[in-house]
Amino acid sequence: MTDNYDVIIAGAGPAGGQAARDLAARDYDVCVLETESEDEFPSRSNKSTAGTFPSTMASFNIPDEVVMNFTDDVVLESPNNHYHRHQPGAVLEFADFKNWLVDEAEADGAEYLFDARVSKPVMEGGEIVGVRYNGDEEVYADIVIDATGPSAPLAKALDVCDLRREKQAIGIEYEFEGMDLAPDGYGDLTDAMMLRLDHDIAPGGYSWIFHTGGDTAKVGVCYIQNEGHRHNAKSGYTIDDYLQYWTESDPRFANAERIAGKQHRGSAHIQLPGRMSTDNFMAIGDTVPTVDPLWGEGIDKCMRSGRVAAATADRALTNSDRDTSASELAVYDQLWHERVAPKVKNRLFMTEMLYRASNERYDKLLEDLHRLPNEQLDAANGGSPLAMFRMLKFEDLSILASTARDWFSD
Repeated sequence: MTDNYDVIIAGAGPAGGQAARDLAARDYDVCVLETESEDEFPSRSNKSTAGTFPSTMASFNIPDEVVMNFTDDVVLESPNNHYHRHQPGAVLEFADFKNWLVDEAEADGAEYLFDARVSKPVMEGGEIVGVRYNGDEEVYADIVIDATGPSAPLAKALDVCDLRREKQAIGIEYEFEGMDLAPDGYGDLTDAMMLRLDHDIAPGGYSWIFHTGGDTAKVGVCYIQNEGHRHNAKSGYTIDDYLQYWTESDPRFANAERIAGKQHRGSAHIQLPGRMSTDNFMAIGDTVPTVDPLWGEGIDKCMRSGRVAAATADRALTNSDRDTSASELAVYDQLWHERVAPKVKNRLFMTEMLYRASNERYDKLLEDLHRLPNEQLDAANGGSPLAMFRMLKFEDLSILASTARDWFSD
């Protein structure tokens, strides 16, 4: 193993794995540093519900072998209503998926260094030139990419992404067997991915059931430490308490049992990102604050950020002078806003409004979705202000005003 590379990537999740995969395919010398041991990977980091859609499967050539179940529908639930929409998708076995990314990159020559905990950047002349890991070990590269998620040791040290981390999202997921996927009074979740808006279960957030085949499913809860959570939270409840409360009160879990060893936890932060690059450096994936957590499809966003980071690095390194200056790598920021999270401000504003609404408003929203054309919902989900406005009711004006007040004060 050498200690000098074209690109160093800290973190072997979907973003780091895809960046390594693309760069190795272009014959760059790439080294990926991963905290977990090779034998355990990816146990502790297996944090994603891993739901995705055909566009992502096709864009990144994800093989069927890492899919737990192909789904036909997306279902939205409120406390007293549900909305079905035909939209094919796939629930991935996240561990298999991450190992596939490793295998793909290694096959093209990327080096993975496991048991390598990145701690800080190596600096020369005020610029990052490498990373320090496992105490005093160092490795160097023309470009360094931080894909370590919320820990973001490199991005923090370089003051990239405006990492205030004010609104933390906390999630937990179990896998169950013995599920009843279509009891009376509920929508049929067979071969479906379901998201539920219900402050009784996930105050200021959402819960989910993703069918993984037979009578099994991924089941989880996520809440964000936002105004909706502060207003609706149960005193003393932890994220584990909410998931237990849900599984004890919902008939779909009456005969269900947790599958041993299938428990995943994770966290993220919800805020608008600032700049995401500087001299010799880019921050990708969940290191960039999570955007639009309900609709955003995290795997797709992470992999797209890895891909545009790889494209930016390729552009910089093929320059006759190997120009990796901040001005050259700022192309990544531009591509992120164009291809990874277009209209991010509009979509994040809509998401904040959504989590402030009441359970009664969630019931009305789902009633409206039965009447609205799919095109309008797609436009609102894509960040169209006009489409969002058309979905508002008079009672939403107070939510709009409070969200705008907090938004602009921030």
